[in-house]
Amino acid sequence: MYKIAVIPGDGVGPEVVREGIKILEKVASLFEFNYQLITYGFGGDYYLKHKEVLPSSALSELREMDVIYLGAVGHSLIKPGILEKELLLKIRFELDQYINLRPVKLYPFVWTPIKDKGPEDIDFVVVRENTECLYTGLGGFLKKGTLEEVAIQEAVYTRKGTERCVKYAFEFTKKRNKKKRLTLCDKANVLNYGHDLWQRVFYKVGEEYPEIEKDHAYVDATCMWMVKNPEWFDVIVTCNMFGDIITDLGAMIQGGMGIAAGGNINPEGVSMFEPIHGSAPKYAGKNQINPLAAILSLALMVANLGEEEAALAIEEGVCKALGTGRIKDMAAGKMGLTTSEVGDLVKEFITKGE
Repeated sequence: MYKIAVIPGDGVGPEVVREGIKILEKVASLFEFNYQLITYGFGGDYYLKHKEVLPSSALSELREMDVIYLGAVGHSLIKPGILEKELLLKIRFELDQYINLRPVKLYPFVWTPIKDKGPEDIDFVVVRENTECLYTGLGGFLKKGTLEEVAIQEAVYTRKGTERCVKYAFEFTKKRNKKKRLTLCDKANVLNYGHDLWQRVFYKVGEEYPEIEKDHAYVDATCMWMVKNPEWFDVIVTCNMFGDIITDLGAMIQGGMGIAAGGNINPEGVSMFEPIHGSAPKYAGKNQINPLAAILSLALMVANLGEEEAALAIEEGVCKALGTGRIKDMAAGKMGLTTSEVGDLVKEFITKGE
């Protein structure tokens, strides 16, 4: 019995989560596993009503779950940064979800803005360190609000944090078993201390993986090659800030935010899975948002639970649904189908292989 915490969140979050749960019901029946959903109403409306983002008991309850399934966070009446810091980042940091896993995969029949590239060219994964770098919140102001104001934001890299991320990336590359190439993305030519640490750790840990090709690219070059030659990449490992940036570029070359899924992973604890699109309040309640990112996030979640056959069935269901040609576009309001119709279409194509 898997205990799954569900946080539908804000805006279109509840709509895409609804479609994900629809798919979960189907694969649980087909592959014969049981689950219990525990739904939490955290998000913008909760904050406006209770004047707190997460109650004191929430984190201890979430630690008792097997996984967390998240919709979206962001509310038009709340200043940007409050929900993100006190909900998303707090869960990531407190539950030590030190890996952000972002597949960048172009599915058949999905348009990409990259000319002459197809699904065989765009299929790689970004392993992003998820609890350090500029996201620790260290820094402050001097003489704030004056003409002499100074703002300091400090990036923090620890040996432990870097090493466990790099180790995870090598293991993931080995298990993925495709090109067997791991690319370190950094800016060591300018960030002489933190990224010097990343380089030393990368090549030291890499000695344990002689079968994995070690590659390196500065972050600006990484962005360039993601557009020019995405087929070169297999797995990319990088710090928190650069990972945040290049994964949005990755979402665009794989067809848009509507199909980009992600996971916040604690390999030894509780992980959280979410579509990477925001709450998109202008589409909320209109049944127009694309649920494929949430459905593919569910596939990542199911795989994390150990139900890998079910996860593959979900991905194959998505591919078959796209193959019908009925989903005209990945953008909200342009799909040619409603949110619920896309979910039903994917569900129809999920089968248990012989």
